[in-house]
Amino acid sequence: MRLACVVPVAVVALVGGMLVGSCDTSDGAVDHERSMPGRTVARVKRLTVRVVETLPHDPTAFTQGLEIAHGMLYESTGVPGRSTISAGRPGAPPARRAKLPPPLFGEGITVMGRTLWQLTWQNGIAIERDAGTLAELRRVPYAEEGWGVCHQRHRDRLVTTDGTSRLLFRDTRTLEKRGEVAVTAQGKPVGRLNELECVGDLVYANVWPTDRIVRIDSHSGEVTGDIAVPSLMSEAERRHADVLNGIAAVPGTDQFLLTGKWWPRMFRVVFVPAADGDR
Repeated sequence: MRLACVVPVAVVALVGGMLVGSCDTSDGAVDHERSMPGRTVARVKRLTVRVVETLPHDPTAFTQGLEIAHGMLYESTGVPGRSTISAGRPGAPPARRAKLPPPLFGEGITVMGRTLWQLTWQNGIAIERDAGTLAELRRVPYAEEGWGVCHQRHRDRLVTTDGTSRLLFRDTRTLEKRGEVAVTAQGKPVGRLNELECVGDLVYANVWPTDRIVRIDSHSGEVTGDIAVPSLMSEAERRHADVLNGIAAVPGTDQFLLTGKWWPRMFRVVFVPAADGDR
């Protein structure tokens, strides 16, 4: 989210093998501590990343959403007049790409079988697309700002963010709000939640405008993991890049793909305990 400057958006190119299977990623059991009588607060586990593979990424892509489904990598980019959605098999250039007409500002995406949802930032609509062709099927009203979205299949609901400290739960067909939960870390609100990835009942959220990801228990809204992503690029690359914003679980593994706005590279990583352990 959030526009700093305007640059052209080109097709994203990736390398690597096809990613298939069902995702059930986890980085360990959640500990709990008693903070006060009658109330249990999740202990926040400090995590960092270990890079497994480095992949190329289009440095002109203002990345807003990233997801792997059907063995394809889907990416949504922003900037009015340059917003796109693309899909392609890892290891090959995107097979398909669709442009959003101005003034639409593309945001988060999530794939739901044969269709996908693409949010817009402040345009008041969400777009349903054919997941195979990326063709627009319909537009539905969307009252809040669109930031991130992911699909909890086992609960048949969407999880979305609007830049606040809330996770909003929505109907998968109408996008009507069905509930929400406040996100907190040891009792303190965690705001500016952005791009999302659902893994079972866990939700991973980029925190804008930082290189930080939080792992959230979607039942309670409590943060159970705080992932500090170290600098993954050279100083020269960082000068032309913006913040981390793109997280996609790699199906069938404990790995994730990470990238950011105008990042020239994408990283396949695993989340591992930080040196100083739990907070």
